[in-house]
Amino acid sequence: MWPFHGHAKPIPNMRGCKTLLFIGALLLAPAGAGAQPFAGKTIRLVVPFPAGGPTDIVARPLAQLLGEGLGAAVVVDNRGGAGGSVGADAVAKASPDGLTLLMATVGTHAINVSLYRKLPYDPVRDFTPVALVAAAPVAIVVHPATAADSLAALVALARRSPGKIAYGTAGNGTPGHLTGVMFRAAAGIDLSHIPYKGSAPAVTDLLGGQIQMMFDPLQSVLPHIAAGKLRALAVSGAARSAVLPALPTVAESGYPGFETTAWWGVFAPANLPPPLLAPLTAEIEKIVQGQAFRDRLSPQGVAPRLLSGGAFAEFQRSETAKWGKAVRDAGATID
Repeated sequence: MWPFHGHAKPIPNMRGCKTLLFIGALLLAPAGAGAQPFAGKTIRLVVPFPAGGPTDIVARPLAQLLGEGLGAAVVVDNRGGAGGSVGADAVAKASPDGLTLLMATVGTHAINVSLYRKLPYDPVRDFTPVALVAAAPVAIVVHPATAADSLAALVALARRSPGKIAYGTAGNGTPGHLTGVMFRAAAGIDLSHIPYKGSAPAVTDLLGGQIQMMFDPLQSVLPHIAAGKLRALAVSGAARSAVLPALPTVAESGYPGFETTAWWGVFAPANLPPPLLAPLTAEIEKIVQGQAFRDRLSPQGVAPRLLSGGAFAEFQRSETAKWGKAVRDAGATID
């Protein structure tokens, strides 16, 4: 019984309560609905290189986990060519509806703008940065028949036969290509560059002996190193790889300060609306920080690495400046 203070306690107004509940539901509805704008839809994740290469290795587990998290079907669309520029340009020209994304690389979004005289897209203006997701060193590998069991032996061999050793890469403007250019300059040797349309065909030719060596992100050649079909001489990272702890870095092998890292990140077309960007970013952040993604990448020599929003955009700017200087110093250009 309510205490009596001279006035009767007002009876709750049920109609008013219902009105408040209805208003509360309306206020909460946009947040709940906005969190699942992709449920039941199909998202195309464009990989700007052929299937089976290092970018594919990062993209496929991400696509699977992203689809599960968003309640959507995320389909990987391999579009190789021109150092990743063909696929990147396709995404740049797509509608900013969140249904077309790019598995971008250090090549497509930091190197190509300095390397190519004419690039069909602008890596900053034409895209919305979503998140950086992974990074890996570049490996220097040779066919077992090559008479070099160390980086020093390879350099000595190249000096005895200038221009005779052919190295393959995933294409002009890729991390492998530019790492090769930088290493040639650092070692003062002449190697012949053979660009391919992706890592997979280059690895096939290396295994077959059509080329003697290759510069490529570690994950694409790791299975062949483990099987003894390729010989690894060094990795380009600042530290040794956890999956090949006995393999020295290029810096340790006589070239102090030498370091290059391949990285992968998700971009959407420019002007992606915030209600679409937010759930994409949140889900990718959760994936990159999760154990399932790490378990898929770590055994292949790739480390999950997360940056999103403004931090990712700033990272892209700094990488563009770093690789741009490397391109200019090497005098590398592609028409």
